[in-house]
Amino acid sequence: MRTLTQRLVVTAVALVALVSVLIALATTLAMRSYLDHQLDDDVRASLGRAYGAPPPRFDDDQDDSRGRGDDGPGRLGQAVGTVSATIDGTAGSGILLTQGGDDGYSAAVALDRDVIAALAAVPVDGAPHDVELPGLGSYRVIAEDRGVTAVAGLPASDVHDLLESLVRWEALLTLLGIGAAAIGGTIVVRRQLAPLREVAATAHRVAEKPLSEGEIDLSDRVPERLTDERNEVGQVGAALNSLLDHVEASLAVRHRSEQQVRQFVADASHELRTPLATIAGYTELARHRPDAQATALAKVEGEAARMTGLVEDLLLLARLDAGRPLVREPVDLSLLLMEAVNDARVVAPDHTWRLSLPDEPVEVVGDEQRLHQVVTNLLTNARKYTPAGTTVTVTARPDGFDVHDDGPGFAPGIVEHAFERFVRGDAARHREGGAGLGLALVRAITGAHGGTVALDSRPGSTTVAVTLPPRS
Repeated sequence: MRTLTQRLVVTAVALVALVSVLIALATTLAMRSYLDHQLDDDVRASLGRAYGAPPPRFDDDQDDSRGRGDDGPGRLGQAVGTVSATIDGTAGSGILLTQGGDDGYSAAVALDRDVIAALAAVPVDGAPHDVELPGLGSYRVIAEDRGVTAVAGLPASDVHDLLESLVRWEALLTLLGIGAAAIGGTIVVRRQLAPLREVAATAHRVAEKPLSEGEIDLSDRVPERLTDERNEVGQVGAALNSLLDHVEASLAVRHRSEQQVRQFVADASHELRTPLATIAGYTELARHRPDAQATALAKVEGEAARMTGLVEDLLLLARLDAGRPLVREPVDLSLLLMEAVNDARVVAPDHTWRLSLPDEPVEVVGDEQRLHQVVTNLLTNARKYTPAGTTVTVTARPDGFDVHDDGPGFAPGIVEHAFERFVRGDAARHREGGAGLGLALVRAITGAHGGTVALDSRPGSTTVAVTLPPRS
């Protein structure tokens, strides 16, 4: 697999080669067309100069010098190598100019029969034709009817030689251009891709870090100068930094989740160990003291009930975490709040309980038993963690309800963790404070209904706002 640098350089060199070949081809064709037209003009001019007057005829055994003179095909101004002939049927005569004289005249030699025969085969149409003359090579020839067939031609070898020389130079310059493009392209592409290699180095450093467990340090980032999204490398650098930020945040959440699971197991073990120890102790007491059996059985029953409640809460949380669906039916939230507040007045008459309901009944869709558990947990928290005389106000809204109290509020370090499992305000974890699952259940049940729960607490004012999807 070729590298990106190699692919870019090969592509650039291929484009340079293609453009060079196309330019060379166009130049060669244009030059050939120009030279052919120029040669054709010269042939026509030679025909006119040679046959402005009827040319003399030559016998095969005449001396070559007979071609000299002012009035024949060897006139002043004819180019060396010019052939001219007159053809009558299949017979004729002609001359070949072989050299220029100092006096302005040219030496000429007579054309042999084979050349005359080749010239006689040229169409008499006044158009230039390419003819291969025996012993002379390739010629450009024009034949016209001037009473007899007048023929004149010039050698095409000069044009061919010039074109061959042009092609050789074009090939040489094309190869030099390709070589220069390969060297220059490699240098330029390497410099341009250097930032991308730096981005890749950052990715490699991150890939070498152990990410399977424990707290993860992903402090490596693409430098700021390589995150300008106005260019492609900057877009890659910025995208990689965004990915690393996301991965770091996700790993941090995973680490916190692992820590919470460990803490959850420890807390659950602690909460279950206490009633189990109590049950074991009172069982032992009942075995050794028959007179204390009634008291021991009462304590065992109480601890068993406490343990049952804790296990049921843990089982409910596990079911909600697993996405178990809840009952979906219309619930009269106004009636549910009214019953819960009335129950609280009976349980805690030393608190002031207030209920604010809108004129129209508030209805939502959900599991009535679980929603009642949400309200009960919130009111229980307000009762247990506020002193006597505290006013607790429950206010219904079209999209949920609020529970507000004017008690001392949550400790500052507890507010942001209040809905986590086994979180309690009392560090000693005494049993009267509960297991710390009340608010966790509130958030889990509300989330299972597609709602949200929020806490705002400060000394003298604590509000828990539960928002639920209204009945459509």
